[in-house]
Amino acid sequence: MDVLSAIILGLVQGIMEFLPVSSSGHLILVREALSVDDVNQLAMDGILHLSTTLAIMVYFWGDIWVLIQTFMRKLGKLPVNEKDLTLLYALLVGTIPAVLLGLLLEPLFDKYLNHALVVVSVLFVSAIFFMYAEWRYYLNPPQDTITVRRGWQVGLFQALALLPGFSRSGATLAGGMLLGLTRYEAARFSFLLAIPITLGFGTKKLLDLLVIEGEVNWLPIMLGASISFVTALIVIHFFLAFIRRYTLWPFIWYSIVLSLTIFYFTLFV
Repeated sequence: MDVLSAIILGLVQGIMEFLPVSSSGHLILVREALSVDDVNQLAMDGILHLSTTLAIMVYFWGDIWVLIQTFMRKLGKLPVNEKDLTLLYALLVGTIPAVLLGLLLEPLFDKYLNHALVVVSVLFVSAIFFMYAEWRYYLNPPQDTITVRRGWQVGLFQALALLPGFSRSGATLAGGMLLGLTRYEAARFSFLLAIPITLGFGTKKLLDLLVIEGEVNWLPIMLGASISFVTALIVIHFFLAFIRRYTLWPFIWYSIVLSLTIFYFTLFV
């Protein structure tokens, strides 16, 4: 992998990971254009996901520290804030569906669905799903807060991201909106819920790399990861500010236009 390819992949991951437009789908499309080789692709997947996970942990460190303290106090049978405890339980149960389904289905999806036409098809379908979530949000203004049950339900929506081209952040954000959360509360929960999944995915890719023979060029990979980390921090900040005031419609139209454009050029050009 050359330096330019690593920089491009790092930017794509850092920008797209937390926007409702599917970072994995964009990486698949970009890799096909750049012809990244298999060994370096596996290493890049793991490192990029770990770098964006680190960005979430840095940005939300205050929330994470409160959750750690809540967990430790609960173990010690000390008084805890019930709202913090509910959030902790919601994150724990919300992680379960994607982990279980990922272990069962991810190898099959990686083998049979990791292609550009599949990605853009799923991207188009996800845009319709987000459109429906916005319509329901408009008809039924949010009035609920996160609960353990809603955490589990958002986790089921998160499992949709196993499909290449279906945004994890978009699935959880739209899912939270359908369950009665505000866009901002749904987005905040989505970011926190991403930590165990993206951390596990990145670690798994790196462990897979250890059993594969082949020389890995680490310099451009680490450069791409650094760019991904810094870019992700910026995107998290601005996306949370954006979602307080605006809707998902810009991302919906972007996904529709991109998927139709790639369909056209793939099938007719």
